[in-house]
Amino acid sequence: MNTLLMSLLATGFTFLLTALGSSVVFFMRRSSSAEPVQRVFLGFAAGVMIAASVWSLLIPSIDQAGERGLIPWLPATAGMIAGVLFLMLFDRLAPFLRPPAEGGAPHGMGRAALSVFAITLHNIPEGMAVGLAVALTESSDPESVAAAAALAIGIGIQNFPEGAAISLPLHQTGMSRRKAFVCGALSGIVEPVFGTLTVLAAGHIAAIMPWLLAFAAGAMLYVVVEELIPEAHLGSGHSGTLGVMLGFIIMMILDVALG
Repeated sequence: MNTLLMSLLATGFTFLLTALGSSVVFFMRRSSSAEPVQRVFLGFAAGVMIAASVWSLLIPSIDQAGERGLIPWLPATAGMIAGVLFLMLFDRLAPFLRPPAEGGAPHGMGRAALSVFAITLHNIPEGMAVGLAVALTESSDPESVAAAAALAIGIGIQNFPEGAAISLPLHQTGMSRRKAFVCGALSGIVEPVFGTLTVLAAGHIAAIMPWLLAFAAGAMLYVVVEELIPEAHLGSGHSGTLGVMLGFIIMMILDVALG
């Protein structure tokens, strides 16, 4: 099968799972008086992003750097710092993401927008990883094809809670279910796009993958520390903390079991 078509099928599957995860928002009720529920959703998103940063991004970055003869921790460290600085600059240059708490859009929309942006960034290297795996397959080698398929299935299943981690908090901030679903689903559309681009430029992408993975991890961790955890009010009751633990455990299990 043509590698471009294989890449589109594989990354299309990962995008579909992101959309399915986002569709969870249609089955959840929003209650303005249920602040603990909102804390759970925010905490869940934080837990998913922390676990994804470690197991989906930083550990693969370290492993790939070692395989290429680099100092294993160097790309992970430099890429992570670059991701944090990039999102700090993005946050500083985009004041519309932080509307005043009184009057205008709710403050939560700013935090949610940053979450969407960070998870979308995280999906870019994942799509590239699938595209690279497909580009390296050989039709005569069933093992390489199976490995690429397994990677796509694993990333796709991991994308399910990530889609929910976007759409549920967005809905809790006041966004309609349909718009929250669209935002969550569209965060995964970058995977087919960058997966296809990677197939076309496979020879040049592999060398920078460790840096890209760590860059996305830094961006995600910035959002968790700067936005999600403070908004979850973890010191006020245990609902937000339980949400963090739940999201972290679910994502950790998926990453380790499917990695």
